[in-house]
Amino acid sequence: MKHSLKIKLAPLALIAVAAMWGATFVLMKDSISRQPINDFLFTRFSLATLILILLRPKALTLINRDLALRGVGAGSFLGLGFIFQTYGLSNTTAAITGFVTGLYVVLTPLIAAAILHRKVTGKAWIAVAIATIGLTFLSFQGFSINFGAFLVLICVIFFSAHIIALGEWSAGRDTYAMTITQLATCSAITGVASIPGGYVSPPDKGVWGVVIFCAVFATAFAFIIQTWAQSVMSPTTVAVLITNESVFAALFAVWLGGEILTPKIIIGGILVLISMYLIVLTEK
Repeated sequence: MKHSLKIKLAPLALIAVAAMWGATFVLMKDSISRQPINDFLFTRFSLATLILILLRPKALTLINRDLALRGVGAGSFLGLGFIFQTYGLSNTTAAITGFVTGLYVVLTPLIAAAILHRKVTGKAWIAVAIATIGLTFLSFQGFSINFGAFLVLICVIFFSAHIIALGEWSAGRDTYAMTITQLATCSAITGVASIPGGYVSPPDKGVWGVVIFCAVFATAFAFIIQTWAQSVMSPTTVAVLITNESVFAALFAVWLGGEILTPKIIIGGILVLISMYLIVLTEK
């Protein structure tokens, strides 16, 4: 494929990835009410790991002790993030879950600054302030906090830690092998979490369809597309396009999930999106 054609197709491919990620929120909403959450996640990540191995089995030979330790570490953050996100989704709307999840874009620089002693710019603090106001609109119901939104906020902390870990540990190591290790770790964590209640497989074709979509398209293929797109686009452009996940989550929540976006959710969502774009452009 010619380089010019790749540049033209890459943005469309990333928007497709953002749309798939946004769709998972509303698609999973019903499925996790019919299959235990950890069992659903275990099935999803096991299938995604298997797909990546089948697509490139030689990647397994690149997993040495050094890569495995870092892959398991990053994968642990990712797995815990997905557990809290999915439990949050079961306790709030798909739209709110999507908007709050997007806050990892804003939170990551703050955690990196605290752990790695990196400077936080004035624009970044403005983005944080806007995001905080947006989160208040999304999370608070009177004087009480939406429990689901609170769980998703915890997931955001783990997702931010995952991004920072990858930034520190992925250099010089095979990306594909690292991804297999991380997804296998997610599978192991959710598998262990499902032991107390006993593993329950997807109960019907509908849930299996959602599991397959999440594993094949929103996990395995999405990773491949993102990796390919990042080879021909700047990190800033990639980040801006991926943040559209929150927008798609809200659109699919209304279109497929029948959710109603109240003025409060719309205002909060817009503020979160503004903060996300501001933080991405600040990092340019």
